[in-house]
Amino acid sequence: MDASSDNDDAKQLKERWVKVAQRLRAELGEDLYTSWFTRMEPEGRYDDTIIVSVPTRFLRNWIQTHYLERLLKLANDELGSIDKVDIRVRPRGKPVVPGAANRGTVEHRPGETLGSSVQRSTPAVAAMATEARPKPPERGATLDHSMVFETFVVGRSNILAHAAAVRAADAEINAPGGFNPLYIHSQSGLGKSHLLNAVASHIRNSRPDRKVLYVTAERFMYQFKAALNAKDTLSFKDHFQGTDVLLIDDFQFLQGKAMQQEFCHTFNSLVDSKRQVVIAADLPPAQLDHIDARMRSRLAGGLVVDIEPPDLDLRREILKARITEVSRRDPTIFIDDDIVEFIAHRIQGGGRELEGALTRVIATQQLTRSQISVDMATVAIRDLVNPASTQRVKIDDILRIIGKHFNVPKADLLSPRRARSIVRPRQIGMYLAKTLTTRSLPEIGRRFGGRDHSTVLHAVRKIETMMQQDDKLAREIALLARLLEQP
Repeated sequence: MDASSDNDDAKQLKERWVKVAQRLRAELGEDLYTSWFTRMEPEGRYDDTIIVSVPTRFLRNWIQTHYLERLLKLANDELGSIDKVDIRVRPRGKPVVPGAANRGTVEHRPGETLGSSVQRSTPAVAAMATEARPKPPERGATLDHSMVFETFVVGRSNILAHAAAVRAADAEINAPGGFNPLYIHSQSGLGKSHLLNAVASHIRNSRPDRKVLYVTAERFMYQFKAALNAKDTLSFKDHFQGTDVLLIDDFQFLQGKAMQQEFCHTFNSLVDSKRQVVIAADLPPAQLDHIDARMRSRLAGGLVVDIEPPDLDLRREILKARITEVSRRDPTIFIDDDIVEFIAHRIQGGGRELEGALTRVIATQQLTRSQISVDMATVAIRDLVNPASTQRVKIDDILRIIGKHFNVPKADLLSPRRARSIVRPRQIGMYLAKTLTTRSLPEIGRRFGGRDHSTVLHAVRKIETMMQQDDKLAREIALLARLLEQP
């Protein structure tokens, strides 16, 4: 073979392998691709076999076990007539394509070891290998681009955490007056991850020159363990300690002495050099009993803020924001204020629970083709309601509220009288007792004047039917339910 032919073959291999790498990244996502494939390089081709190399035995074994079929398919698609991918370990300290100048193309034969005397390379091939190597993307978790500051609904329970996150996102390196570290804690689902995603997205959009890394504690541990197995902890340290802004989510899951020591080194390096660290966890630093006391002290040395469960006003605003977003995607969806009020009163959790309840109501309407009503919403979200909030409603409270609303004495509600002005409020009371309490039908009947369970069942079905036909009645009963559920 002449030199020009060798160069053509090398160039063709380079171009096609880049396409293989691009498809792998697209199919697997940045996280998996970064972890396993950025250091894989094409070494050559022999008939129907493509030879690739990785720096460690651990990487080779993992790729062979988990991704060999996918790699073979993509190589066959892009290179043509590939029946085998031969993954080999590069000798430590040697370049990707060992260079013996002016000896023809790389031509590995099955059974040969990389770096053996039969390897031949040209400077062009060596340059190809360097150029074809994809630039390693960041190892952090993939950002959720819907979680930005603009979509975070602010209320009394989270206003401090939101303001602190905005300050951290706008802070300059080495600037005085910042909050470093910023530690945000709350129950699950109240917006910690949203704020961390928002900080990362804001900095990447406004300051693309800064290196931002958002990662969960679980991902941090996984990558550290992989670095230990690959005997490559130096690159791990360089990667994490070389960031300008580090955001760690679910910090309470950081386990193990070695893991905590490594995080402590990373944390100290960043904070001491005035680079921003933002941490989110379910617990405040003082309650992280499994974390070293000195580390807890350093975490508490910055700004520690908590996010409380949303109050009723904030729950309303969260639901309205989600409804606006849903309606923008599907203009046929309309949810009136009565449903918002009902869900806001019944679901006591954060944005995640509220969004789940709203999704359940919309899905029920679309799948059953029924009209969205308070009654339908009651059935749709009944298993999402915290039992503790349901048990707080007592039948005595129902009798009191019903009597006051309809101006009917409690004695008449419990009596055998069958006047229409008494029967209707009594049936509504039985319906509310069935939907707002965990009492059985026989027990409800006994509490409503010693009536049979079949009478209660008839009343519940009667009111359900009437609510479907009478929107005014449905709203009236929803109002009574809200009055009963208010503390």
